[in-house]
Amino acid sequence: MFWGCDHHHGHHHHAGPRGPRGPFGRGRGGFGGGPPGWWGDWFGGPPLRADRGGVRYLVLDVLAERARHGYEVIQAIEQRSGDAYRPSPGVIYPTLQMLEELGHARVIEADGRKIYEITDAGREDLQANREYVDEFYERFAETSWERFAEDFGDVMKRIGTLMKMLRHAMHRGRITPAVLARTVKVLDKAAAEIEELLREDPEKRPGRRP
Repeated sequence: MFWGCDHHHGHHHHAGPRGPRGPFGRGRGGFGGGPPGWWGDWFGGPPLRADRGGVRYLVLDVLAERARHGYEVIQAIEQRSGDAYRPSPGVIYPTLQMLEELGHARVIEADGRKIYEITDAGREDLQANREYVDEFYERFAETSWERFAEDFGDVMKRIGTLMKMLRHAMHRGRITPAVLARTVKVLDKAAAEIEELLREDPEKRPGRRP
């Protein structure tokens, strides 16, 4: 259920008499003026990664534009993903070595530096897997946090308002077992509706951004 989902760092959220714990729980400060630590937790890392076998096609893609050294390959992939994905040197350099061994890239010298350029075999491999590359970057375009940060902020403000309202009601003695029980039902219903929205096909959602 929505209220028991896991945080992306692997911490479990628990709902109980003292309220939900997680990015909004104890140790995080309150909403509406509290420390925005939750923002780093939610947006601190890119939502998507290239799978182990797919990185080679991303590398071939940027090498097809021009010959590059390892760091330039990393920068080019990061730039094309809109700064959402930055492959590590520990991924890129072994991939470049593998492509060289496969004969899909070769090392040349330019201005006294060793750089990699794509070979004809590499271009054929890239062409055969062009769909993977295009779909990979399209996924980033659809799910970029920067694109939806403002809208997501509006959602978080409303959740913050709800939390403050419940806190004020508790301090004023307006929270009773009966009120809590009804509140849980309301929240569960809202969570179920949101969960259903999240499961919908993005292509079929009304008002989808171009």
